[in-house]
Amino acid sequence: MRATAGGSSALLRLRKVSRTYGQRRALHPVDLEVRAGECVALYGRNGSGKSTLLRIAAGRDVPTTGDALFAGRTVNEDDPQVRARVAVVGDAISCYPDLTVREHLELVTVAHAVDDADAWIDQVLADRRLTDHARALPGSLSSGQLQSLLLAAALVRPRDLLILDEPEQRLDPAARVRLAELLVTEKQDGNAVLLATHQAELALAVADRLVALEDGHVVADGPPAAVLAELGVRHD
Repeated sequence: MRATAGGSSALLRLRKVSRTYGQRRALHPVDLEVRAGECVALYGRNGSGKSTLLRIAAGRDVPTTGDALFAGRTVNEDDPQVRARVAVVGDAISCYPDLTVREHLELVTVAHAVDDADAWIDQVLADRRLTDHARALPGSLSSGQLQSLLLAAALVRPRDLLILDEPEQRLDPAARVRLAELLVTEKQDGNAVLLATHQAELALAVADRLVALEDGHVVADGPPAAVLAELGVRHD
């Protein structure tokens, strides 16, 4: 059982998008396309432009130049059609301190009118190893469990595109393996995935393309193994 919306072969297209903050150019013009059933990973150091690109793709930031389109519509997180089909896991943990883990997920299912919500929540809690913490408040969770809650909140709702900013952070090795399995399943279900990561192993396990960024520029783009070799990145 999965909460998915009807897919499209043409999902996310970024055309010459750039972003300037005052006098600082955080992102130079970038072209990027992500199709249904495809995972594109952004790779680079902090400050390379990965998070800026993800915020534009999610409609949380407006490009200084260029166009960001989702299924032919300008990406804007306030657009109900975009919001209903794009699920985002950001780089910051943000929870309601007085809501339990399960209540967080119930809130998401209500917002997105998920059918059979209780059964779906049960499954997502089990998948993210949160069943024993369903009645816990965020303040009692470890950082890894909080990260799992953010992932669960994205998974419990319909989506065609899943955007994740370094989802492996704060996860232990076993949880990272489960994350990779999850993202492979997303692709198999026909969903598009766009993520930023520091972990070469995660990119190799799930990505069809790796886009390397440095100082806001794309410095390499292609199959993950080839890009990592070009960058001189060693991996197991």
